[in-house]
Amino acid sequence: MADIDIRITGKAGRITLTRPEALNALTYEMALTVEKALDEWAVDPAVKLVVIDAEGDRAFCAGGDIQQMYDTAKAGDFEYGRKFWRDEYRMNAKLFNFPKPYVAFMQGFTMGGGVGISCHGSHRIVCENSQIAMPECSIGLVPDVGGSWLLARAPGRVGEFIGCTAARMDAGNAIYAGFADYFIPRAEWPVLIKFLEDTGNPSLIDSTGTSGPMATLMADQDQIDRCFNGRTVADIIRGFTGTPWEQAAEKALRRNCPVSVECTLELVRRARGLDSIEATLGMEYRFTHRSASEGDFVEGIRAAIIDKDRNPQWNPATLEEVTPLKVSQMLMPLGADALKL
Repeated sequence: MADIDIRITGKAGRITLTRPEALNALTYEMALTVEKALDEWAVDPAVKLVVIDAEGDRAFCAGGDIQQMYDTAKAGDFEYGRKFWRDEYRMNAKLFNFPKPYVAFMQGFTMGGGVGISCHGSHRIVCENSQIAMPECSIGLVPDVGGSWLLARAPGRVGEFIGCTAARMDAGNAIYAGFADYFIPRAEWPVLIKFLEDTGNPSLIDSTGTSGPMATLMADQDQIDRCFNGRTVADIIRGFTGTPWEQAAEKALRRNCPVSVECTLELVRRARGLDSIEATLGMEYRFTHRSASEGDFVEGIRAAIIDKDRNPQWNPATLEEVTPLKVSQMLMPLGADALKL
């Protein structure tokens, strides 16, 4: 298909995202195509590893293509979005459990759905312009595609901070937070990819990759742990003392969807107690299943993508108005509608 190039080159299964004009946003069909390739390559002895990359400089993959999700949900049809998430999450789980090395080259923006097709791999490579984020709270969702699993395993309370504020991570911070493994300058990628294709051996990555630039998250670790230890996000903000760092954090928290922010805090903390990616994806799906029918997803997309007025009318409007009952309602088990992987 035109949006993605799937092939075998040498000893490598190769996936290249080929819609740079759309920041390589992941469509439903692209997700299914990746899943089909993973199923085939997992049992193909000729394929020793998988390499995924993307065309263009601006983005590896800036997220899922959510236009049709919006159109259908706005019309009262919530099943398309639910099907998209169910099938995407199934692919994410297969990637997480893939039995061979999976090497992801993440230039520019890697966000949301882009994280789901890269950051669960065994060798995750970033470069000078890499920007990784889970920005779902800004559009009425929560970090999904297994993102809450990664956030839950970041140092200290870094996961709560990144998930709730939708903070972007450069290469050093992405490695520190556990979303990437190696910093390798972009100019070196073509030679490295050719080596991987020729040999099927990822050992050169281990010998050439570095930890990249200093992680500012490391310098901020103590105040992140101190500030993001509250029971709710409203509690966290009440504990702020007015430092410039806290003011910036509060501004980011209040810019996002209140229900999403409070549910993200709870989701990350629940994910720390889960022992499989499948259970984590199931927890995330509890929210995404309800996000349009009972949450702010449609309004979030309208404000950010459709009208672009950046003035979403959240319901409830503030973090202080989000009740524990609302959080429980969005994350409670789905019964017969539960995610089945």
